[in-house]
Parts: sequence; C-alpha cells; structure tokens
Amino acid sequence: MSNLFNLNTANVPKELKLILELLKNSNHDHLRENRLELFSGIDWDLFIKQSMHHRLFPVLYSKLKKVDEHLIPTYVIQHLSQEYKRNTFKMLHLSAEMEKVSRIFTENTIRLLFLKGPVIAHDLYGDISLRTSSDLDFLIPIGELEKAESILVNLGYEKDDYIKTVLNDWTWRHHHTTYFHPQKRMKLEIHWRLNPGPGLEPSFNDLWKRKRKSKLTTYPVYLLGKEDLFLFLVSHGARHGWSRLRWLLDIHQMTEQDINWKKMNRLLKTFHFHNVGAQALVLTTELLSSKKVDAMKPLLENKRSCNLAQEAIFYLERMVNLHTDPVPEPVSRYHTRHLFSLMTARQKVLFVLSFLHPYPEDAETLPLPKQLHFLYFPLRPFIWAWGRRGRRHYPRGN
Repeated sequence: MSNLFNLNTANVPKELKLILELLKNSNHDHLRENRLELFSGIDWDLFIKQSMHHRLFPVLYSKLKKVDEHLIPTYVIQHLSQEYKRNTFKMLHLSAEMEKVSRIFTENTIRLLFLKGPVIAHDLYGDISLRTSSDLDFLIPIGELEKAESILVNLGYEKDDYIKTVLNDWTWRHHHTTYFHPQKRMKLEIHWRLNPGPGLEPSFNDLWKRKRKSKLTTYPVYLLGKEDLFLFLVSHGARHGWSRLRWLLDIHQMTEQDINWKKMNRLLKTFHFHNVGAQALVLTTELLSSKKVDAMKPLLENKRSCNLAQEAIFYLERMVNLHTDPVPEPVSRYHTRHLFSLMTARQKVLFVLSFLHPYPEDAETLPLPKQLHFLYFPLRPFIWAWGRRGRRHYPRGN
C-alpha cells in the first residue's frame, strides 16, 4: 500500500507490542530472531493485565505454549491457562443457552440473528475456546420485542430496565435491551438495531435474506452474512475506539476469509461506514500484518484513513476502559471528538439534528403531562441552555 500507512506507536506499552507480535506471527520465527528485543524488560504483571483487558488471553495462551519456555515466567502461563479453561467452560454454557434460545424463539415464530458470542468465535477462529464472550447478543425485528420479553421472563430472565425515553426516542437512540438470569448468571442482549442511531443500516429483512447457518450447533442457529458481519464488527469496534484489541483481531480473522470485497465496499459506502471500514483495515494491516485487500485500495489509500487509524492508537496507549463509569474526563472528551471525526458529512448532520429531538432528561428538568410532551420540541433549546449544555449523551452498552 501507499507510504501513508506509517502509524506512530512509540507510546504503546512494550507489553502490548509483544502481544501484537504474538498475534501476527504463526510460525514464531520472527519471535525467535528478535527475542532479546521483544522479551527484554517486559513487566509480566502488566502483560497479564493487558491480555485480560483486551480479552486476548485465550488466543495468547494457545500461542505462548509454542514459545521457548525460558522466555516467559511459569506463573504467566499458569495464569493464562486457568483463564483459558474458565473461558472454555463459559463458552460451552453460552453455546448451550444460545441453541436453547434459538429453538424457543423459532418455535414462537420469532426470527433471530446472533451477532456475537460462540457463533462468531466458531466462525472466525474455528474454535469457541479461542475467543471470549460475556453474553449472547442477537437481533430480532423491533415489532417482536414485547413477545420476546414475555418468552425470556418465562425462562427466568429479568430485564435491566435502564432505558428512559420520551416521544419514543428509544427506538433509534438505543439499539438493545438487556436481560439477566440470576440463577444461570447469564446475560442476553436483544438488539433491534445493529448500532445506536441516528443513521442508516440494513433492514432486518435484508439481513435475514443474507444470513448464514452456523455449523456449531445441532439445532439451526443463524448469524449475519459475511459482509454484514464485517459491517457490524467494524462499526461496533470503531464506536468503542478499538479500545479492546479482540475486536481488531476479529477483523484480522475476517480478512483471512472469502469475502466479496467489492460487495463489501458498496455496502460500507451505502450505509456510510466507509470511514470506519477503512480505519479498521489500516489498523489490522499495520498492527497485525493482515493481508492487503486490493479491492479496498481506493478506500484505504488516502490520508484521512491513516489519520483516523492514528487517532485510535490513543486507546492502545492508555488501556482505556469505556464500559465502566466514570470514564476519566480527558478520555471522555477525546472519545467524543474521535467519534465525530469518524462520521461522514451526512452522519454529522443527522447527529447535530438529533439534539433537537427531546431527551428523557428534558422531562426530568421540566416535567409536563404526557399529552403535552410535544412541547419539548420548541422548548428543547431553552432547556438545553438552562441546565444541560455541558452534558454528553453516550450510547449505553456494546
């Protein structure tokens, strides 16, 4: 590719650089040749923390077993081994629950597409033990949400009813709701959109037409088509700043698959995700030595794509966690600016216009009877100026 692709990783911790080298080398010849440079001065406790933070410990354990044992402290291998075994059992439990949910929903005539979890681990890595998942995420038509909730409640799940809404803004500002089974310690996320809005994305019917059947389970379990899965994974990873390398490794694994990249390019442009698609491919090419996709060169070989990829290095330098509040103020400010920089011109217009739609907090600031909620539209600028000018609105969850 062009010489634009020169990411500055000088401030990325040495421990994370070693992890990147482990991920992108299958035969470990490079590791053996450069072992003094790569393994010298490693803080192995930090290495473990990085492995856990980035959710990479399963695949790292599988690779470290092949490295010279004298280069790595025994306790590091033992720790990763324990976490690897724990994750394997969890993925097996998730697989069983996934198959059960698929069967019950199908019997109740609800179509569902699994977005993450064991099906993705099996599809991308060929082994569910090599990827972590904390829950099951699946997409259904928005009109089936009430029926789906009734089914899950009957199965013992409890809804985390955190979504506040006014004038039905939940349908586009949010994209999923969460259910938790207290006995099974299992979490499910039901999506009605791939991403929080506002913004364009494929309809459920179109995604269903392009679905694939997983080879993991006996009972039919369906997942997104390859191109749709790539679009979902790059939009999800970019929304979180690629702050966990597992998401980037997923993209690397996808570049090894048989994807119709011309179709993929059209899909990214149609739904205004070409910026995040280019960012992801630059990152995987530079950090993980992913193969170069010729069909994507027109999208990739420009300064903007490289700049967006460079912006994501910020999260790798700091081991950023965007999922636990409070997020440090400097990180929060940077993340807000970064997300805006990823948007196309159309997305920026929609994003700015979305602030004119009332927020649930407006109803808390100035309570009105439900029949008068339409007044929040003309009152919105005044309420915002009065007490909410400095507040940021982030999509909750993953």
